[in-house]
Amino acid sequence: MSLVEHAKRELELCGQYEEDPEYSESIIKAVEAFSAYGHSGGSAMVAREQLHMLLGFKTLSPITGNPDEWVDQSEISGTSLWQNKRDPSVFSSDGGRSWYSLEIQ
Repeated sequence: MSLVEHAKRELELCGQYEEDPEYSESIIKAVEAFSAYGHSGGSAMVAREQLHMLLGFKTLSPITGNPDEWVDQSEISGTSLWQNKRDPSVFSSDGGRSWYSLEIQ
């Protein structure tokens, strides 16, 4: 059974396909695109992890203090606040020289 066939079957069995066929088709198309590359077992694991990170707006390399990575949100927030363009859960009060993530505690 192919990965695409597996996805279709699972979406049908969980009731997702009946509930929202357009959504289910979008997932199937994503699985088809992933499958089209012809990954080996090793490359599929790496690609799957990278895809998971990218779909979650996570970075594949470290956040930097490069000003091009930061958006000044001070006017909206009423205080000195910068938001990272590459990971929207990352903020800074000094333009990216130091930063914190809302997801890392």
